[in-house]
Amino acid sequence: MLIQQFHSLLERGWRSAFPGDRSQKRAIQHAIALPCVFGRRTISRTLGALGRWDQDWSADYKMFSRCRWKPERLFDPVIDEYLERYPKRPVIAAIDDTKLRKTGRKIKGASWHRDSLSPAFHMNFMYGLRFLQASLLFAHYQEGDYPPRGIPVRFQEAPPLKKPGKRANEEELKQYKKLKKEKNLSFQALEVVRDLRASLDQRGGAGRWLLMVGDGSFANKTMFKAELDRTHLLARCRKDARLCFRAPEGGRRKYAKELFTPDGVRTQEDRSWNRARVYLGGKRRMLRYKEVKDVLWKRGAGLMRLRLIVIAPVPYKLSKNSRSNYREPAFFLTTDLRTSIKLLVQSCFDRWQIEVNHRDEKDILGVGQAQVRSEQSIPRHPALAVASYSMLLLAALRSFGPGRTHDYLQQPKWRTRGSKRASFLDIVCKLRSEVDEASVSHLLPVSHLLPQNFAKNLALYADT
Repeated sequence: MLIQQFHSLLERGWRSAFPGDRSQKRAIQHAIALPCVFGRRTISRTLGALGRWDQDWSADYKMFSRCRWKPERLFDPVIDEYLERYPKRPVIAAIDDTKLRKTGRKIKGASWHRDSLSPAFHMNFMYGLRFLQASLLFAHYQEGDYPPRGIPVRFQEAPPLKKPGKRANEEELKQYKKLKKEKNLSFQALEVVRDLRASLDQRGGAGRWLLMVGDGSFANKTMFKAELDRTHLLARCRKDARLCFRAPEGGRRKYAKELFTPDGVRTQEDRSWNRARVYLGGKRRMLRYKEVKDVLWKRGAGLMRLRLIVIAPVPYKLSKNSRSNYREPAFFLTTDLRTSIKLLVQSCFDRWQIEVNHRDEKDILGVGQAQVRSEQSIPRHPALAVASYSMLLLAALRSFGPGRTHDYLQQPKWRTRGSKRASFLDIVCKLRSEVDEASVSHLLPVSHLLPQNFAKNLALYADT
Protein backbone atom coordinates (compact mmCIF):
# COMPACT_ATOMS: atom_id res chain seq x y z
CA MET A 1 0.00 0.00 0.00
CA LEU A 2 1.07 3.57 -0.67
CA ILE A 3 0.31 4.73 2.86
CA GLN A 4 2.51 2.00 4.36
CA GLN A 5 5.46 2.85 2.11
CA PHE A 6 4.94 6.55 2.78
CA HIS A 7 4.92 6.02 6.54
CA SER A 8 7.96 3.72 6.38
CA LEU A 9 9.99 6.36 4.52
CA LEU A 10 9.04 9.04 7.02
CA GLU A 11 9.67 6.79 10.02
CA ARG A 12 13.13 5.59 8.97
CA GLY A 13 14.28 8.48 6.80
CA TRP A 14 13.44 11.33 9.17
CA ARG A 15 14.86 9.74 12.32
CA SER A 16 18.17 11.60 12.07
CA ALA A 17 16.58 14.97 11.30
CA PHE A 18 14.77 15.50 14.62
CA PRO A 19 16.18 15.59 18.16
CA GLY A 20 13.51 13.36 19.72
CA ASP A 21 10.69 10.93 19.03
CA ARG A 22 7.91 13.37 19.93
CA SER A 23 9.00 16.01 17.43
CA GLN A 24 9.50 13.36 14.74
CA LYS A 25 6.05 11.89 15.35
CA ARG A 26 4.45 15.33 15.18
CA ALA A 27 6.29 16.13 11.93
CA ILE A 28 5.21 12.82 10.38
CA GLN A 29 1.59 13.57 11.25
CA HIS A 30 1.83 16.94 9.50
CA ALA A 31 3.58 15.34 6.49
CA ILE A 32 0.83 12.73 6.06
CA ALA A 33 -2.09 15.08 6.67
CA LEU A 34 -0.83 18.01 4.58
CA PRO A 35 -1.34 16.41 1.11
CA CYS A 36 -4.78 15.11 2.12
CA VAL A 37 -6.20 18.42 3.35
CA PHE A 38 -8.73 20.21 1.15
CA GLY A 39 -8.53 23.93 0.43
CA ARG A 40 -5.67 26.07 1.70
CA ARG A 41 -2.84 24.10 3.31
CA THR A 42 -2.53 25.92 6.61
CA ILE A 43 -1.39 24.54 9.94
CA SER A 44 -4.85 25.08 11.44
CA ARG A 45 -6.53 22.91 8.79
CA THR A 46 -3.89 20.24 9.31
CA LEU A 47 -4.69 20.27 13.03
CA GLY A 48 -8.38 20.01 12.26
CA ALA A 49 -7.82 16.94 10.09
CA LEU A 50 -5.72 15.39 12.86
CA GLY A 51 -8.55 15.87 15.36
CA ARG A 52 -6.72 18.42 17.49
CA TRP A 53 -9.00 21.36 16.76
CA ASP A 54 -10.09 21.66 20.39
CA GLN A 55 -6.61 21.12 21.86
CA ASP A 56 -3.68 23.38 22.59
CA TRP A 57 -2.06 24.25 19.26
CA SER A 58 1.16 25.81 20.60
CA ALA A 59 3.24 22.60 20.40
CA ASP A 60 2.58 22.27 16.66
CA TYR A 61 3.61 25.84 15.94
CA LYS A 62 6.64 25.58 18.22
CA MET A 63 7.81 22.56 16.25
CA PHE A 64 8.52 24.98 13.40
CA SER A 65 9.64 28.01 15.42
CA ARG A 66 11.68 26.54 18.31
CA CYS A 67 12.45 22.85 17.83
CA ARG A 68 15.98 22.22 16.57
CA TRP A 69 15.75 20.09 13.43
CA LYS A 70 17.56 20.20 10.11
CA PRO A 71 15.37 20.63 7.00
CA GLU A 72 18.09 19.36 4.64
CA ARG A 73 18.14 15.96 6.38
CA LEU A 74 14.51 15.37 5.42
CA PHE A 75 15.58 14.64 1.83
CA ASP A 76 18.19 11.95 2.58
CA PRO A 77 15.94 9.02 1.47
CA VAL A 78 15.70 10.55 -2.02
CA ILE A 79 19.49 10.67 -2.32
CA ASP A 80 19.78 7.06 -1.15
CA GLU A 81 17.20 5.94 -3.71
CA TYR A 82 18.95 7.75 -6.57
CA LEU A 83 22.38 6.33 -5.73
CA GLU A 84 20.94 2.82 -5.50
CA ARG A 85 18.79 3.04 -8.64
CA TYR A 86 21.49 4.53 -10.91
CA PRO A 87 24.84 3.10 -9.74
CA LYS A 88 26.74 3.83 -12.99
CA ARG A 89 25.26 7.21 -13.80
CA PRO A 90 26.51 10.62 -12.63
CA VAL A 91 24.22 12.38 -10.20
CA ILE A 92 22.20 14.84 -12.29
CA ALA A 93 20.19 17.54 -10.53
CA ALA A 94 18.31 20.65 -11.64
CA ILE A 95 18.45 23.92 -9.73
CA ASP A 96 16.08 26.87 -9.98
CA ASP A 97 14.53 29.60 -7.88
CA THR A 98 10.82 30.06 -7.19
CA LYS A 99 8.66 32.65 -5.45
CA LEU A 100 5.89 32.13 -2.91
CA ARG A 101 3.27 34.87 -2.77
CA LYS A 102 2.68 36.61 0.56
CA THR A 103 0.52 39.49 1.76
CA GLY A 104 1.76 40.21 5.28
CA ARG A 105 4.14 43.13 5.63
CA LYS A 106 5.75 41.76 8.81
CA ILE A 107 7.07 38.54 7.29
CA LYS A 108 10.85 38.50 7.50
CA GLY A 109 12.50 38.01 4.12
CA ALA A 110 9.43 38.94 2.07
CA SER A 111 10.05 41.58 -0.60
CA TRP A 112 9.05 42.62 -4.10
CA HIS A 113 10.13 40.42 -7.01
CA ARG A 114 9.61 40.28 -10.73
CA ASP A 115 6.68 38.06 -11.56
CA SER A 116 7.75 35.27 -13.92
CA LEU A 117 4.12 34.88 -15.06
CA SER A 118 4.01 38.41 -16.47
CA PRO A 119 3.12 38.83 -20.15
CA ALA A 120 5.98 39.32 -22.57
CA PHE A 121 5.02 42.94 -23.27
CA HIS A 122 4.79 44.11 -19.62
CA MET A 123 6.76 43.14 -16.52
CA ASN A 124 4.71 42.84 -13.32
CA PHE A 125 5.85 42.56 -9.72
CA MET A 126 4.79 40.30 -6.87
CA TYR A 127 5.32 40.41 -3.12
CA GLY A 128 6.58 37.24 -1.51
CA LEU A 129 9.45 34.96 -0.54
CA ARG A 130 12.18 33.57 -2.76
CA PHE A 131 13.41 29.99 -2.43
CA LEU A 132 16.08 27.93 -4.14
CA GLN A 133 15.19 24.36 -5.04
CA ALA A 134 17.33 21.46 -6.24
CA SER A 135 15.72 18.32 -7.67
CA LEU A 136 17.35 15.03 -8.62
CA LEU A 137 16.36 13.99 -12.15
CA PHE A 138 15.23 10.37 -12.18
CA ALA A 139 15.75 8.90 -15.67
CA HIS A 140 12.75 6.56 -15.76
CA TYR A 141 13.08 6.23 -19.56
CA GLN A 142 15.98 3.85 -18.86
CA GLU A 143 13.48 1.39 -17.38
CA GLY A 144 10.93 1.60 -20.20
CA ASP A 145 8.63 4.03 -21.97
CA TYR A 146 8.26 6.30 -18.93
CA PRO A 147 8.87 10.06 -18.71
CA PRO A 148 11.55 11.35 -16.32
CA ARG A 149 10.64 12.89 -12.99
CA GLY A 150 12.30 15.41 -10.72
CA ILE A 151 12.21 14.77 -6.97
CA PRO A 152 13.30 17.70 -4.76
CA VAL A 153 16.28 17.30 -2.43
CA ARG A 154 16.68 20.92 -1.29
CA PHE A 155 14.28 23.80 -0.64
CA GLN A 156 16.13 26.70 0.94
CA GLU A 157 15.12 30.30 1.45
CA ALA A 158 17.13 32.77 -0.62
CA PRO A 159 16.02 36.28 0.40
CA PRO A 160 17.48 39.31 -1.38
CA LEU A 161 19.48 41.82 0.59
CA LYS A 162 17.30 44.55 2.09
CA LYS A 163 18.06 48.01 0.74
CA PRO A 164 18.76 50.77 3.32
CA GLY A 165 16.15 53.47 3.80
CA LYS A 166 16.22 57.05 2.62
CA ARG A 167 17.99 58.22 5.78
CA ALA A 168 20.92 55.87 5.34
CA ASN A 169 24.35 57.50 5.34
CA GLU A 170 27.03 57.07 2.71
CA GLU A 171 28.83 54.31 4.63
CA GLU A 172 25.66 52.21 4.87
CA LEU A 173 25.00 52.60 1.13
CA LYS A 174 28.58 51.62 0.37
CA GLN A 175 28.27 48.53 2.56
CA TYR A 176 24.97 47.64 0.88
CA LYS A 177 26.53 47.78 -2.60
CA LYS A 178 29.35 45.54 -1.44
CA LEU A 179 27.08 42.96 0.19
CA LYS A 180 24.71 43.02 -2.77
CA LYS A 181 27.44 41.50 -4.92
CA GLU A 182 28.35 38.92 -2.28
CA LYS A 183 24.84 37.83 -1.23
CA ASN A 184 23.07 37.52 -4.57
CA LEU A 185 21.15 34.54 -5.90
CA SER A 186 24.18 32.91 -7.49
CA PHE A 187 26.19 32.88 -4.26
CA GLN A 188 23.27 31.33 -2.41
CA ALA A 189 22.92 28.77 -5.20
CA LEU A 190 26.58 27.81 -4.71
CA GLU A 191 25.86 27.14 -1.04
CA VAL A 192 23.02 24.80 -2.04
CA VAL A 193 25.28 23.00 -4.54
CA ARG A 194 28.08 22.55 -2.00
CA ASP A 195 25.63 21.34 0.64
CA LEU A 196 24.18 18.80 -1.80
CA ARG A 197 27.71 17.66 -2.68
CA ALA A 198 28.45 17.12 1.02
CA SER A 199 25.25 15.09 1.45
CA LEU A 200 26.20 12.88 -1.50
CA ASP A 201 29.58 12.20 0.11
CA GLN A 202 27.94 11.28 3.40
CA ARG A 203 25.40 8.96 1.74
CA GLY A 204 27.97 6.93 -0.19
CA GLY A 205 28.24 8.94 -3.40
CA ALA A 206 31.76 10.30 -2.94
CA GLY A 207 32.93 8.66 -6.15
CA ARG A 208 30.10 10.08 -8.29
CA TRP A 209 30.27 13.35 -10.22
CA LEU A 210 27.48 15.87 -9.68
CA LEU A 211 26.02 17.68 -12.70
CA MET A 212 23.90 20.74 -11.88
CA VAL A 213 21.57 21.88 -14.68
CA GLY A 214 20.17 25.41 -14.58
CA ASP A 215 18.52 28.03 -16.72
CA GLY A 216 20.00 31.28 -17.97
CA SER A 217 20.00 32.99 -14.56
CA PHE A 218 22.86 30.71 -13.46
CA ALA A 219 25.05 31.29 -16.54
CA ASN A 220 27.32 33.94 -15.02
CA LYS A 221 30.87 34.35 -13.75
CA THR A 222 29.87 33.73 -10.13
CA MET A 223 28.77 30.20 -10.96
CA PHE A 224 31.31 29.29 -13.61
CA LYS A 225 34.36 30.68 -11.81
CA ALA A 226 33.51 29.07 -8.46
CA GLU A 227 35.68 26.25 -7.17
CA LEU A 228 33.39 23.23 -6.96
CA ASP A 229 34.66 19.81 -5.94
CA ARG A 230 33.60 16.97 -8.26
CA THR A 231 30.77 19.14 -9.59
CA HIS A 232 30.03 20.36 -13.11
CA LEU A 233 27.60 23.03 -14.32
CA LEU A 234 25.32 22.95 -17.35
CA ALA A 235 23.43 26.19 -17.92
CA ARG A 236 21.54 27.82 -20.73
CA CYS A 237 23.37 30.81 -22.22
CA ARG A 238 22.46 33.77 -24.40
CA LYS A 239 22.55 33.34 -28.13
CA ASP A 240 24.73 36.46 -28.48
CA ALA A 241 27.32 35.53 -25.84
CA ARG A 242 30.82 36.40 -27.08
CA LEU A 243 32.95 33.26 -27.14
CA CYS A 244 36.41 32.50 -28.47
CA PHE A 245 39.19 29.93 -28.44
CA ARG A 246 42.52 30.06 -26.65
CA ALA A 247 45.27 32.01 -28.43
CA PRO A 248 48.13 30.03 -30.01
CA GLU A 249 51.06 29.33 -27.73
CA GLY A 250 54.20 31.41 -27.96
CA GLY A 251 52.62 34.83 -27.53
CA ARG A 252 51.37 36.98 -24.66
CA ARG A 253 47.78 36.85 -25.76
CA LYS A 254 45.50 34.45 -23.85
CA TYR A 255 42.32 34.79 -25.92
CA ALA A 256 42.12 34.48 -29.69
CA LYS A 257 41.10 37.57 -31.63
CA GLU A 258 38.30 35.85 -33.51
CA LEU A 259 35.02 35.99 -31.61
CA PHE A 260 31.88 34.00 -32.32
CA THR A 261 28.43 33.60 -30.81
CA PRO A 262 26.31 30.50 -30.15
CA ASP A 263 23.77 31.67 -32.73
CA GLY A 264 26.61 32.11 -35.21
CA VAL A 265 27.60 28.48 -34.67
CA ARG A 266 24.02 27.46 -35.38
CA THR A 267 23.99 29.24 -38.76
CA GLN A 268 27.56 28.25 -39.65
CA GLU A 269 27.36 26.00 -42.68
CA ASP A 270 30.80 24.37 -42.40
CA ARG A 271 29.84 22.87 -39.02
CA SER A 272 27.60 19.91 -39.66
CA TRP A 273 24.68 18.89 -37.47
CA ASN A 274 24.88 15.71 -35.43
CA ARG A 275 21.86 13.60 -34.49
CA ALA A 276 20.80 12.02 -31.23
CA ARG A 277 17.67 10.32 -29.97
CA VAL A 278 16.33 11.68 -26.67
CA TYR A 279 13.19 11.17 -24.63
CA LEU A 280 11.04 14.26 -25.05
CA GLY A 281 7.31 14.92 -24.83
CA GLY A 282 6.33 11.36 -23.93
CA LYS A 283 8.29 9.58 -26.68
CA ARG A 284 11.78 9.21 -28.09
CA ARG A 285 12.52 11.81 -30.75
CA MET A 286 15.43 12.48 -33.07
CA LEU A 287 17.02 15.91 -32.76
CA ARG A 288 19.94 17.79 -34.25
CA TYR A 289 22.74 19.38 -32.27
CA LYS A 290 26.17 20.95 -32.68
CA GLU A 291 29.04 20.64 -30.24
CA VAL A 292 32.06 22.94 -29.92
CA LYS A 293 34.75 21.92 -27.43
CA ASP A 294 37.37 23.96 -25.59
CA VAL A 295 35.65 27.31 -25.98
CA LEU A 296 36.40 30.26 -23.70
CA TRP A 297 33.92 32.74 -22.30
CA LYS A 298 36.01 35.72 -21.25
CA ARG A 299 33.32 37.56 -19.31
CA GLY A 300 31.76 34.49 -17.75
CA ALA A 301 34.37 31.80 -17.13
CA GLY A 302 37.74 33.36 -17.92
CA LEU A 303 40.31 30.78 -19.00
CA MET A 304 38.21 27.78 -18.01
CA ARG A 305 37.58 25.49 -20.97
CA LEU A 306 33.89 25.01 -21.73
CA ARG A 307 31.70 23.00 -24.02
CA LEU A 308 29.12 24.70 -26.22
CA ILE A 309 25.97 22.75 -27.12
CA VAL A 310 23.61 24.11 -29.77
CA ILE A 311 20.27 22.32 -30.06
CA ALA A 312 18.08 22.84 -33.10
CA PRO A 313 14.33 23.38 -32.59
CA VAL A 314 12.31 20.20 -32.05
CA PRO A 315 8.71 21.31 -32.69
CA TYR A 316 6.07 18.80 -31.70
CA LYS A 317 2.41 18.75 -30.64
CA LEU A 318 0.88 16.80 -27.79
CA SER A 319 -2.45 16.79 -29.60
CA LYS A 320 -3.80 17.72 -33.01
CA ASN A 321 -5.08 21.16 -32.02
CA SER A 322 -2.42 22.11 -29.44
CA ARG A 323 0.37 24.57 -30.06
CA SER A 324 3.84 23.45 -31.03
CA ASN A 325 6.46 23.11 -28.31
CA TYR A 326 10.21 23.74 -28.55
CA ARG A 327 10.03 26.05 -31.56
CA GLU A 328 13.21 27.98 -30.73
CA PRO A 329 16.85 26.79 -30.66
CA ALA A 330 18.62 26.36 -27.33
CA PHE A 331 22.21 27.11 -26.36
CA PHE A 332 24.04 25.60 -23.38
CA LEU A 333 27.48 25.96 -21.83
CA THR A 334 28.95 23.33 -19.53
CA THR A 335 32.16 22.76 -17.61
CA ASP A 336 31.82 18.99 -18.16
CA LEU A 337 34.29 17.99 -20.88
CA ARG A 338 34.11 14.19 -20.47
CA THR A 339 30.47 13.11 -20.13
CA SER A 340 28.87 11.82 -23.33
CA ILE A 341 27.14 14.49 -25.36
CA LYS A 342 23.93 12.45 -25.56
CA LEU A 343 23.60 12.44 -21.77
CA LEU A 344 24.19 16.19 -21.62
CA VAL A 345 21.59 16.88 -24.32
CA GLN A 346 19.08 14.66 -22.51
CA SER A 347 19.79 16.53 -19.27
CA CYS A 348 18.98 19.82 -21.01
CA PHE A 349 15.44 18.58 -21.64
CA ASP A 350 15.07 16.80 -18.29
CA ARG A 351 15.65 20.12 -16.51
CA TRP A 352 12.01 21.01 -17.20
CA GLN A 353 10.96 18.56 -14.47
CA ILE A 354 11.87 21.08 -11.79
CA GLU A 355 9.27 23.44 -13.29
CA VAL A 356 6.73 20.62 -12.92
CA ASN A 357 7.79 20.38 -9.26
CA HIS A 358 7.10 24.09 -8.77
CA ARG A 359 3.62 23.75 -10.25
CA ASP A 360 2.73 20.72 -8.11
CA GLU A 361 4.07 22.29 -4.93
CA LYS A 362 2.10 25.51 -5.34
CA ASP A 363 -1.12 24.43 -7.05
CA ILE A 364 -1.74 21.03 -5.43
CA LEU A 365 0.26 20.99 -2.20
CA GLY A 366 -0.18 24.70 -1.38
CA VAL A 367 3.42 25.38 -0.37
CA GLY A 368 3.67 28.84 1.17
CA GLN A 369 0.03 29.08 2.27
CA ALA A 370 0.76 28.49 5.96
CA GLN A 371 0.26 31.67 8.01
CA VAL A 372 3.47 31.86 10.03
CA ARG A 373 5.61 34.87 10.92
CA SER A 374 8.31 33.44 13.17
CA GLU A 375 11.82 33.82 11.74
CA GLN A 376 12.47 30.06 11.79
CA SER A 377 8.96 29.00 10.79
CA ILE A 378 8.98 31.03 7.56
CA PRO A 379 11.54 28.77 5.77
CA ARG A 380 10.85 25.59 7.75
CA HIS A 381 7.19 24.95 6.97
CA PRO A 382 7.68 25.21 3.18
CA ALA A 383 10.72 22.92 3.51
CA LEU A 384 8.66 20.34 5.42
CA ALA A 385 5.88 20.55 2.84
CA VAL A 386 8.31 20.05 -0.07
CA ALA A 387 9.96 17.16 1.82
CA SER A 388 6.52 15.57 2.23
CA TYR A 389 6.03 16.02 -1.51
CA SER A 390 9.36 14.27 -2.19
CA MET A 391 8.61 11.38 0.16
CA LEU A 392 5.18 10.87 -1.42
CA LEU A 393 6.69 10.75 -4.92
CA LEU A 394 9.33 8.32 -3.70
CA ALA A 395 6.73 6.15 -1.96
CA ALA A 396 4.67 5.93 -5.18
CA LEU A 397 7.80 5.03 -7.14
CA ARG A 398 8.66 2.21 -4.75
CA SER A 399 5.09 0.93 -4.50
CA PHE A 400 3.90 1.03 -8.12
CA GLY A 401 6.98 1.78 -10.24
CA PRO A 402 7.56 4.73 -12.61
CA GLY A 403 4.43 4.14 -14.72
CA ARG A 404 0.72 4.72 -14.12
CA THR A 405 -0.60 1.29 -13.18
CA HIS A 406 -4.12 0.09 -12.42
CA ASP A 407 -3.44 0.61 -8.71
CA TYR A 408 -4.36 4.27 -9.11
CA LEU A 409 -7.91 5.53 -9.43
CA GLN A 410 -9.50 5.30 -12.84
CA GLN A 411 -9.00 8.30 -15.09
CA PRO A 412 -12.05 10.41 -16.02
CA LYS A 413 -13.73 9.75 -19.35
CA TRP A 414 -12.65 13.02 -20.89
CA ARG A 415 -9.04 11.80 -20.72
CA THR A 416 -8.99 10.06 -24.08
CA ARG A 417 -5.26 9.37 -23.94
CA GLY A 418 -3.80 7.29 -21.16
CA SER A 419 -0.97 8.77 -19.08
CA LYS A 420 2.36 6.99 -19.02
CA ARG A 421 3.12 8.14 -15.50
CA ALA A 422 0.99 9.05 -12.54
CA SER A 423 0.61 12.75 -11.85
CA PHE A 424 1.02 14.09 -8.34
CA LEU A 425 -2.76 14.57 -8.17
CA ASP A 426 -3.20 10.86 -8.96
CA ILE A 427 -0.85 10.02 -6.09
CA VAL A 428 -2.69 12.34 -3.68
CA CYS A 429 -6.06 10.79 -4.60
CA LYS A 430 -4.63 7.33 -4.02
CA LEU A 431 -3.27 8.44 -0.64
CA ARG A 432 -6.64 9.87 0.43
CA SER A 433 -8.41 6.61 -0.42
CA GLU A 434 -5.92 4.58 1.64
CA VAL A 435 -5.82 7.03 4.56
CA ASP A 436 -9.52 6.40 5.18
CA GLU A 437 -8.82 2.70 5.53
CA ALA A 438 -5.76 3.27 7.69
CA SER A 439 -7.63 5.48 10.15
CA VAL A 440 -10.20 2.73 10.73
CA SER A 441 -7.97 -0.34 10.73
CA HIS A 442 -5.90 -1.02 13.85
CA LEU A 443 -3.58 -3.42 12.00
CA LEU A 444 -1.74 -0.89 9.86
CA PRO A 445 1.39 0.76 11.32
CA VAL A 446 0.13 4.25 10.53
CA SER A 447 -3.16 3.81 12.41
CA HIS A 448 -1.72 5.16 15.69
CA LEU A 449 -0.82 8.44 13.99
CA LEU A 450 -4.24 9.26 12.56
CA PRO A 451 -7.55 9.65 14.39
CA GLN A 452 -10.39 7.31 13.55
CA ASN A 453 -12.46 10.14 12.07
CA PHE A 454 -9.58 11.50 9.94
CA ALA A 455 -11.45 11.20 6.63
CA LYS A 456 -14.51 12.89 8.16
CA ASN A 457 -12.36 15.73 9.48
CA LEU A 458 -10.96 16.42 5.99
CA ALA A 459 -14.43 17.42 4.78
CA LEU A 460 -15.54 18.93 8.08
CA TYR A 461 -12.69 21.45 8.33
CA ALA A 462 -12.26 22.09 4.57
CA ASP A 463 -13.79 25.59 4.72
CA THR A 464 -12.58 26.71 8.16
